[in-house]
Amino acid sequence: MSFADSEILWLLLILPPGMAAFFWWSWRSRRKFMAQFIHPRLLPSLIAGLSATRQKVLAGCLVLAVTGLIVALAQPQWGYDLQEIHQRGLDIVVAIDTSKSMLAEDIAPNRLERAKLAALDLMQQAKSDRLGLVAFAGTAFLECPLTFDDVAFRQSLQSLNVKTIPEGGTALAAAIEQAAKAFKEGDNHKALVLFTDGEDHDSGALAAAKKAAAAGMRIFTIGIGSTEGDLVRIKEDNGQSDYVRDENGNVVKSHLNAGLLEKIAADSGGFYVHLSGANTVDTLYQKGLAPLPKSESSEKWIHRAHERYHWPLAFALVLLVVEMLVPERKKDRRSREFPNDGTGSTAPPGLSPKRSPAPALSGGLALILLALWPATAGASPSSALREYKSGHYPQALSEFERALEKKKDDPRLQFNAGAAAYRNRQLELAAKHFDQVIGSPDIKLQQESYYNLGNVLYHLGEQSADPAAKSARWEDALKNFENSIKLNSQDPDARFNYEFVKKKLEELKKQQQQQQDKQQQQQQNKQQQKDQTKQDQNQQPQEKQDQKDQKQDGSKDNQQQNSQSQQQQEKKQNPSQDQKQDQNKSSQPQPEQKDQGQEEQQQARAPGEMTPREARQLLDSHKSDEMTLPVSRKEKPVDQERQIKDW
Repeated sequence: MSFADSEILWLLLILPPGMAAFFWWSWRSRRKFMAQFIHPRLLPSLIAGLSATRQKVLAGCLVLAVTGLIVALAQPQWGYDLQEIHQRGLDIVVAIDTSKSMLAEDIAPNRLERAKLAALDLMQQAKSDRLGLVAFAGTAFLECPLTFDDVAFRQSLQSLNVKTIPEGGTALAAAIEQAAKAFKEGDNHKALVLFTDGEDHDSGALAAAKKAAAAGMRIFTIGIGSTEGDLVRIKEDNGQSDYVRDENGNVVKSHLNAGLLEKIAADSGGFYVHLSGANTVDTLYQKGLAPLPKSESSEKWIHRAHERYHWPLAFALVLLVVEMLVPERKKDRRSREFPNDGTGSTAPPGLSPKRSPAPALSGGLALILLALWPATAGASPSSALREYKSGHYPQALSEFERALEKKKDDPRLQFNAGAAAYRNRQLELAAKHFDQVIGSPDIKLQQESYYNLGNVLYHLGEQSADPAAKSARWEDALKNFENSIKLNSQDPDARFNYEFVKKKLEELKKQQQQQQDKQQQQQQNKQQQKDQTKQDQNQQPQEKQDQKDQKQDGSKDNQQQNSQSQQQQEKKQNPSQDQKQDQNKSSQPQPEQKDQGQEEQQQARAPGEMTPREARQLLDSHKSDEMTLPVSRKEKPVDQERQIKDW
């Protein structure tokens, strides 16, 4: 045995024990009050015929009835049947262009995102058809085989981006050939829906279309973009954005090639439709796909469980009938002839005795439970909305999440759950719900989801203490506000929030730049201090050597002075010889005067000025830091005749 809604069984731990405790407390309180307010002599006559056993049995019936109702609400299931699913429909392969040219924003938000939304609309239209998915750029790949599983198709579709196919360019022939391989042999009715801007960088698309038409496949082309074209902007890995450029460095402008798409559709028996407005996919399916003959196919066997809820429900209803019909008092002939009116005197025949309020209360409780049965069977979006409008956000969030367990793919329930989580300050949960709604085919709901997700990301950034994490959150919020504006340019709130977050982000980046400049300045000051310390350490040995040299020069000067004094004494004794020496002074060098000149130069040198010896030592120490100029490399020659297109 199993239960379809087993969570309701938790009520068995609350309601039946609570009711039993309430009945026991009321019985004790009743006896206590009767002893306080009624004279003991009158008490036996008042409770004559009242059976305590019947009261307990009736209370037990009510408790068991509530238990049966809870079990019935849980939807017990016992046994199953095998049932084969038969469906009549088409085999449709959806091919989506994922080249870089699909990033052009001549159709909001860009060509690739609008193609994915249109494919989701097609999935809603083709409920009984098998769908497959092919992604193509420079080559093609089967992302999702033909299947009835809408969840698998949607997940494969939402994962598409310009990096899905690593080889750049646009090859329509490869897409048509890959779609033809996706059909099994023997399939009679095949259809290919091609979403692209028509920029074919490889020849052979028309030949591939004719070959596919000969194999029984019809091709319907959907043109995305404008004939005027738009520049293609891409985002680099470092976070910066730039335009797509060709091999010559020129900016690439992508145009819609409607003529080629019309020829492909005409050669294969289909037709061409330009993606504009909300009725494009409806026109494609109603006029192109729906008239095609459908084939019957069996997908799988499923287990169809047998519902057994009626057994506990019938048991509960029988107990409620017994509880209402069986009286608490025993039938007594004497009491029927002369019933007691509660005053101690005998009442005239025909007056009914007073009934205890317990059965009336029990019957009313049973009616309330029966009335609330549909409401307790499952979460109601209307009740959750009432809780939200009343300001009970935790209860509203719980109701919306329980409703999502049964309808996981309902974007409006996801949106309401995100709004309730946001009001309840559960920002991470709110971001998760809003992110699920972004892929919704409803443009208005998608725009509001971008707006709310931007608010959530901004508040998450406010809570972050790390400036880098805060900046990343705010940049994501700015992108979501920008996407909201692209989908609805008349939304003043989205524009105001965009400007506000942009200003806050600029202030944050300015603060980060100031902090970085301050840190760099501190590092430069530390490096200067280290260099000055190193220079002082190098000057100390040189100063010691200079002091030593000065001492030696001083000793030489003393010797010269002594020799001069001796010569003067000799002059006094031999004046003729002194005159001869004076005459020869002009022709001989004067070491005494030279030493005095060197001493005067040393005294005239400024403090901290380097001597020639110190300068030579400094130059020798920096020879190891010398670097040679790098030799320029010769680039490989580029073949100018070959054109490389990667968009």
